[in-house]
Amino acid sequence: MADDRRADVPPGTEAAVLAERLKERIYATITMIAVVVGLSLGDVGPLGAVATVLTTALGLWLAAFVADQQAHRTVHRQLATGHELRRMLYVSSPLLSCAVGPAVLIALAALDVLSLHAALLTAAGVGVLSLFLWGCLGGLRMGGGALAATVAGLADAAIGVAVALVKAAAGH
Repeated sequence: MADDRRADVPPGTEAAVLAERLKERIYATITMIAVVVGLSLGDVGPLGAVATVLTTALGLWLAAFVADQQAHRTVHRQLATGHELRRMLYVSSPLLSCAVGPAVLIALAALDVLSLHAALLTAAGVGVLSLFLWGCLGGLRMGGGALAATVAGLADAAIGVAVALVKAAAGH
């Protein structure tokens, strides 16, 4: 039987590390939904939109990384290095990858494949769909069956929709 643990994750903690990583991805998805909905309501071009999406992802990642290092430094009285630093980078990397989908859609808008407004709303829709799918997967993994998984998915998607509606209601 093959050992499917990652080399940089200590035995017995892989599930916790993967949960932290998924938490960061979900947080980044919710944030990116707000960003792309806000952009869709404004008067921004493709260059401004992609710059906003990329700097948002970079800012999220830097904030998480600085907070992780600060917490580690405070508790352990030293900077994280080696394995702990690799774990921090691994866990926080989804904060950067959350920009990929919106950036690709914005690039398609820049190439006149679709309008920028449609690209931004599609990015928000994909984010909400992602939340739904993660909720369903979580519900299935808990053993709740298809109905419970669908309810969990709808509850998670509702959070994404609520973020989009609040952003739209605020008008920015």
